[in-house]
Amino acid sequence: MQFAAFQDRAVEAAFESCAEPLRVPLLRLRQLILDTGAGTTGLGGLVETLKWGEPAYLPVKLRVGTTIRVAALKGSSKHYAMYVHCQTTLVETFACHYPDTFRFEGRRALVFQQDEEIPVGPLEHCIGLALTYYRWR
Repeated sequence: MQFAAFQDRAVEAAFESCAEPLRVPLLRLRQLILDTGAGTTGLGGLVETLKWGEPAYLPVKLRVGTTIRVAALKGSSKHYAMYVHCQTTLVETFACHYPDTFRFEGRRALVFQQDEEIPVGPLEHCIGLALTYYRWR
């Protein structure tokens, strides 16, 4: 898989500081978010930035979707997560669509293990739902 170049040195540094077993899976997740954002109309593109020191992605246009963050799961060297705002209904929506596909952490995250294959189609759908949350909620 080819990874997109970084536009922000601080974001690149955040990925470089990730533990080695999680760096490539997190980069794959980043690329999936960037690709899904590029293929979703009405976002005006994606902003890649840091929020709370973690890579974060949000639509350029305001009030279209919510921020997605990616990071290693705290306290684990084998798990990482895609976080969304906990005051949305996104994780509940993801669980309704894909109850047996993902592991969930409360109202805020999809959790993945570093050596497992990500279900790309369902995850693209979840990313698209997050990036367009305010248009459909």
